[in-house]
Amino acid sequence: MATTQRDYYEILGVSRDASDDDIKKAFRRLAQQWHPDVSTDSAADARFKEINEAYQVLSDPQRRQAYDLFGRAGVGTGAEGFGPFGGFQGFGDIFDAFFGASAPGAARRGRPPVGADLRYDLRITFDEAMQGTEKEIEFTSLVRCETCTGSGAEAGSAPVTCPQCGGSGEVRAVRQTMLGQMVTAAACPRCAGQGRIIERPCPTCRGDGRQERKRRLRVAVPAGIDEGHQIRLSGEGEAGARGGPFGNLYVVVHVAAHPSLRRDGTELFYRLELSLAQAALGATVTVPSAEGEEKVEIRAGTQPGTEIRLRGKGAPYLRRSGSRGDLHVLVDVRVPTRLSKRQRELLEAFAAESGEGDEARPDAGLLGKVRGRRR
Repeated sequence: MATTQRDYYEILGVSRDASDDDIKKAFRRLAQQWHPDVSTDSAADARFKEINEAYQVLSDPQRRQAYDLFGRAGVGTGAEGFGPFGGFQGFGDIFDAFFGASAPGAARRGRPPVGADLRYDLRITFDEAMQGTEKEIEFTSLVRCETCTGSGAEAGSAPVTCPQCGGSGEVRAVRQTMLGQMVTAAACPRCAGQGRIIERPCPTCRGDGRQERKRRLRVAVPAGIDEGHQIRLSGEGEAGARGGPFGNLYVVVHVAAHPSLRRDGTELFYRLELSLAQAALGATVTVPSAEGEEKVEIRAGTQPGTEIRLRGKGAPYLRRSGSRGDLHVLVDVRVPTRLSKRQRELLEAFAAESGEGDEARPDAGLLGKVRGRRR
């Protein structure tokens, strides 16, 4: 049996750019092959759980995106995170996944639908991403109706049991499948699967149990967050209809670029221009970093292309408090394009002293480079 650390795409046998339909087809095919009631293989139960775990992550757009970015750590999955049949809530849900209906005896009472998830795009500065910040956001959302407190029923009345499904939220039928005769269930058309109907709707929300309102929230943005990262605020999405639970709010962070630093994960890169004199004689210069500015000692004789690495001066790690990446200072020596008469005399004297004063070789040595720039 493969370990639980196998790649989810590998488990389902699909590529990383597979469509939702491809993932669903792969799951149904494997589920029919490895379901414990169908397969006689001794490893069928464990294999089916592995397939189910992979499908639960890759079939959810938000969890799939988190998995693509951070692997299993981004979705918090593992064998302990799933029930007896993975992310499904019971035997009926397993049959729903690849037969489109419930197993015998698995009719579930109607439950109010979960509210929709929301997305908010938050823009922050580079410094705020490095240091962490707290932002107040404002957005419009569906919240519980204040008049009926979410029930959808007029004051003094209450929802009643649906006479068509008897409150189960489902209507059943018998059909033949590859496993034999099975009782299948579908949402009741009269109550939309909720098991209750409203005879006297609330005049404010017209029976929906929700109304639109502007909301304000404060969002803590952790230090080290990068472009495109999401912050999940559980239960801060839209309210479900007729008292249903709230969805989630996903805050997508966009970080403004730094004018001179380039970021790659936790590593920062800076291109430092030095003059001929600074590179040859050495100098102390100031460079930008994640925490402001840093002084850097340039050794005499520093060559173009030299990399100076400042450890622990890069971007913070999101999941390792107090840890940072490095700042890479890439040296570029700036050759002057225009010289005064005195500067030219001094450089010519230097070139002559260094044995580089051959007029027949304008490209030789330091003087040749300067002359080449002047031409």
